[in-house]
Amino acid sequence: MKILFRFLAVTVLFIGFSHSLAVFAADKALVERGRYIAIAADCGACHRQALNNGVLFAGGYAIESPMGRIIASNITPSKQYGIGNYSEQQFAKAVREGISADGKNLYPAMPYTSYRDMTTADVQALYAYFMQGVEPADIPPSARTDLSFPFNIRQIMWGWNLLYLSGASADKAEAVPGSLERGKYLVEVLAHCSACHTPRNIMMAEQSSLNLSGSPLGGWYAPNITPDKSGIGDWSQRDLVTYLKTGHLVGKAQAAGAMAEAVQNSFSLMTDDDLNAIASWVKQVPAIPTAVADIGLQSPRVGVDINSVLTGQGTLTDRSTTDGAKLYENACASCHGHDGQGTDDNFYPALTRNRAVSALGPQNLVMVIVEGIQRKTSNSDISMPAFSDQLNNAQIASVSNYVRSRFAGIDDKVTAQDVQTLRDGGEPPFIMRYINWLMTIGTLVMVCLLGGFWYWRKARRSGRQQIR
Repeated sequence: MKILFRFLAVTVLFIGFSHSLAVFAADKALVERGRYIAIAADCGACHRQALNNGVLFAGGYAIESPMGRIIASNITPSKQYGIGNYSEQQFAKAVREGISADGKNLYPAMPYTSYRDMTTADVQALYAYFMQGVEPADIPPSARTDLSFPFNIRQIMWGWNLLYLSGASADKAEAVPGSLERGKYLVEVLAHCSACHTPRNIMMAEQSSLNLSGSPLGGWYAPNITPDKSGIGDWSQRDLVTYLKTGHLVGKAQAAGAMAEAVQNSFSLMTDDDLNAIASWVKQVPAIPTAVADIGLQSPRVGVDINSVLTGQGTLTDRSTTDGAKLYENACASCHGHDGQGTDDNFYPALTRNRAVSALGPQNLVMVIVEGIQRKTSNSDISMPAFSDQLNNAQIASVSNYVRSRFAGIDDKVTAQDVQTLRDGGEPPFIMRYINWLMTIGTLVMVCLLGGFWYWRKARRSGRQQIR
């Protein structure tokens, strides 16, 4: 009897231990799936630390919007400063509907309009990752969101959501890896590509009819990525995968600004199946033509006497000059070549076959000079210095005009004021330019409606008195 009892006890313990191992393995798999979803959704792009000692997802990064600075929140499981007290339902509501646990509306800088269609399984995995796979960062916010009136009134987002947030999210069956359906889910939901590459209307909502056709993005310009010739029509499937994985496509494009961050922190860490799915979907979306410069990628203009402007390479020997040719030779030629040919190994790209140089507008070239490029992937570490502290606005304008003229045949007239505008975030959108007029008109309409209602009530009462 004792032997039987011991056997049963050992059996029960073994079954319990096996069950615990199975639960642990399942939880670990769920957390790992959530970690990958956070990469695909590029959560770290905005919720990265700013001055918080490099703590992952600790928040504090300032997103410069036309309405003011939006400070990314702490999304670690800190119970005091992060989302440690969020239930799974509250987390899902924040991700899909833009409503925080305390009922406040989030601004659509958090792309909940795209995450709206995130599957329940993915939301559950993402929640598990943030609660179990991320270290809590008990760090108070270094700054708070500060928007101009009336955008600082979060309640107005209720009306905006009513107009522009789509209906209830629809869960879909798990898409086959590498499939077109998987590509659509990655592009339109997790990677939220439209948030940058789709033009916005006067209310700052995405224009779905112009999906992925290019849009201003701060001082930068997120280009057309539809399969039109003005977009990526001449890119192959392999080209797209290479660019997403490395941020560099010889003779076609180099990732900078927000795209460099997306490549470094998201796309370069995704599976080849997912990158191919993304490329397949983007290659078949409706092609939307947009304006392009009426030029080809070409050899540099002849007739420039390089010897007359050489004053050394790699250093700004004459910091007072506003001669674009001299500035180029002093600061740029040592890497990109006197004739803009780049290097033989393409580590330093050619400027004669460069979309930032030959684009319709100068925004991306100016911003690359201002901010430089920092991009790391598993097989490369690309760094171009920022010249914002070495060159003033007039010098940046001059060297931009020179590069566009000499290496793309475009005679721009970028001014110092244009450079400053781009550094400040670009031309303000319609709603910001005319907000005072819109508020005045809205107030007058409201006064007229109230006056009409008062007059109607008065007339109605007068009529009743006459009947009596």
